[in-house]
Amino acid sequence: MSTRPPDVVADLRRENARLQNENARLSNEIREALERQTATADILKVIASSPSDVQPVFEAIATSANRLIGGFSTAVLRFIGDELHLAAFTPTNPAADDTLKASFPRPIVEFPPFMLVRDGQTVELADTEAEDVPQLNRDMARLRGYRSMLFTPLMNCGEPIGLISVTRKQPGTFAAHDIHLLQTFADQAVIAIENVRLFEQVQARTRDLSESLQQQTATADVLKVISRSAFDLQAVLDALLASACRLCKAEFGTIRYQRNGEYRLAATFGCEPEWIEHFAKYSTTPDRSSVFGRTIVEGRAVHIPDVLADPDFKRPEAQKLINFRAALGVPLVRERQPFGVINLFRFEVGSFNEKQIELVSTFADQAVIAIENARLFEEVQARTLELSEALTYQTGSSNILRVIASSPTDVGPVLKAIVESACELCEADDAMVVLRDGGDLVFKEQHGSIPVVWNRLPISRNWVAGRTVVDRKPIHIHDLLSPEGEEFPDARQFALLTGVRTILGVPLLREGESIGSIILRRTERQPFSDRQITLLQTFADQAVIALGNVRLFEQVQTRTKELSQSLDELRAAQDRLVQTEKLASLGQLTAGIAHEIKNPLNFVNNFSAMSAELTDELNDVLKQASLNESIRNEIDELSRLLKENLQKVVQHGQRADSIVKNMLLHSREGSGEHRPADINAILDESLNLAYHGARAEKPQFNVTLQRDFDEGAGMIDVFPQEITRVLLNLISNGFYAVSKRKIENRDPGFEPVLSAATRNLGDAVEIRIRDNGTGIPAEAKEKMFNPFFTTKPAGEGTGLGLSMSYDIIVKQHGGKIEVETELGRFTEFRIVLPRTGSNSAKRNLT
Repeated sequence: MSTRPPDVVADLRRENARLQNENARLSNEIREALERQTATADILKVIASSPSDVQPVFEAIATSANRLIGGFSTAVLRFIGDELHLAAFTPTNPAADDTLKASFPRPIVEFPPFMLVRDGQTVELADTEAEDVPQLNRDMARLRGYRSMLFTPLMNCGEPIGLISVTRKQPGTFAAHDIHLLQTFADQAVIAIENVRLFEQVQARTRDLSESLQQQTATADVLKVISRSAFDLQAVLDALLASACRLCKAEFGTIRYQRNGEYRLAATFGCEPEWIEHFAKYSTTPDRSSVFGRTIVEGRAVHIPDVLADPDFKRPEAQKLINFRAALGVPLVRERQPFGVINLFRFEVGSFNEKQIELVSTFADQAVIAIENARLFEEVQARTLELSEALTYQTGSSNILRVIASSPTDVGPVLKAIVESACELCEADDAMVVLRDGGDLVFKEQHGSIPVVWNRLPISRNWVAGRTVVDRKPIHIHDLLSPEGEEFPDARQFALLTGVRTILGVPLLREGESIGSIILRRTERQPFSDRQITLLQTFADQAVIALGNVRLFEQVQTRTKELSQSLDELRAAQDRLVQTEKLASLGQLTAGIAHEIKNPLNFVNNFSAMSAELTDELNDVLKQASLNESIRNEIDELSRLLKENLQKVVQHGQRADSIVKNMLLHSREGSGEHRPADINAILDESLNLAYHGARAEKPQFNVTLQRDFDEGAGMIDVFPQEITRVLLNLISNGFYAVSKRKIENRDPGFEPVLSAATRNLGDAVEIRIRDNGTGIPAEAKEKMFNPFFTTKPAGEGTGLGLSMSYDIIVKQHGGKIEVETELGRFTEFRIVLPRTGSNSAKRNLT
């Protein structure tokens, strides 16, 4: 048998030892992993077994983390509001533990680790004695006896809600699996916190739903009682009060509401006979000394947790008799006015919660409905008795309305129908209508057996019809021959002639003014009933309607004529608007033509200028050629003529280019913002701009500017940019005119002056711009606002400035522009602008 070499045996031994060490390491890792998994599972079990309390989970996490990570101490901290609270920790020694507990809660801003973990990162402090460690952490480490720390945050939806810290006695870093384990514990803590929060929400919601279900059931039961006992008010109030006391845990209660001017006891629950007797004798005057009175006075729910502690409560006899302590009053409200109260009482001190008060408020609404139902039922019963009589009256009234509808232009048939119906339905011997005519009453219509002994009488309070018109109210005389009739001497005289004893007069009122009266008469002493008086007032209203219809018909006829005239004016305005639109379309066409002309015109100008330069170059080249004198002279002459022609082409092309630019400006619609603007400020700014522009172009230019601005001119509604264009154009023309006069006259004493003035014209503003320049010839004045017309030399004007100014002032702003001039002396432009621009009028037309 061969033996192995010593070196092979040694290698095998070393490999065997390495394998044993590796096996031991793997066994330790497996054991540690198993312990971590077991701890994680145990914590999950704690979470599952404690859905409503997170404290056991925090304590299990602190214990497991400290054991598995090999920590000296572990703490679980929670962020609540702006404070840090100690949720759980592993003890070290009593003194250090007491110090740790005493340092919490504390503001988060005073806790440095929060700043390290607030972004969700796990942080470790390898040595708490390092210089970069916060002093607070260093002091706590020395007190509790550790040198290294590991923090991991509890993150919920990206926000830190707490942290877990693990400490060790020795300095040094933590292993990756320890960090991962602590992060797992942090996730489990967050799960536990969320579970408790959700559990509490579910519990609260369940309680709310259960309470709401009870309240809804009670409300439904009360509604059933109301529907089944629509005319038994007592049953409804008893059921309603019983439900309110039961659901609000009140020992007894009452309902009291106002009937016939007194607050009477309507229902009780849980009351002893002597209590009911006391409540029945209760004062009917509401005041703040009782819950009932205070509820009526304040018109809202009144809640007293302890009546003995309430300074305003002054019903000692009731409290001594019943010995109640807590009280609630909820008003019964009809048409925003309290007329009764539901009172609930408890023998123990305590508050009624908001839901209970809201529930009683619902019952109060139901009680109001029940009370109103009972009242309406009684009214319906009484009303039914009246309907038969009213039907007769309505029939007579309807007949009159039909007459009114069929006779809109003639009041005669209506008045005849009214006196006939009034005489019949009111059981009168006579009915007549009189109408006001200035200071008299004129007889118009009559039906009955009593003769009419007058046709026109002055309006006077001495007779019934006259007094109804003067006083504008019904006058009812039971007996004209009694002392009552002494106030009406003229009426008594008529009564002696006609045998009338009872008389009723009702005024015809239109917009508060009396226009006549209806009179009913009886030859026997028999007063008219209230219903008959009401019916006669209805007939009076119908007479007023008929008279008003005739008056309105006449007014409609007049108004129709006015509207016809307005229609003609509107059509004329529409024609003007159409014309304006046509001008706008023409402007667009002009703009299109100008754009089309501009490019070929630019080519003409450019090539003309280039050809002039080429002519000079051609002359230079020909100078080197040997030509006889006559040919050279002819060539020079032709070149000169050609160059002059090209210069003229360039000059006129530039004028055409200027015309095209102004055509584009002329065709442009109003630009800028249409808004109120200070006309004085616009005019002053335009003067300054024009003056400085002229000085920049010709430094030697000088002119005296005179300003006369009316402070009352103020704000007007314009397009400021467009008005500025007009003013700059007129001012620049004035500068040109004074400069031209100074050059032409060569008068050393001539001083150029341009003045600008404004005036307040009320609904409009006047602007005047005057210069002492050359003036405008009469033949030019008539054409000055025409497009392309100008008196300036070629190249100095396009003839579109005044045309654009006219369009802006007249067409765009609805104003006017005028000119006064005297050749060789002055030119003055007068502009009138309305304070409100014409654009609003155009919008109204469209």
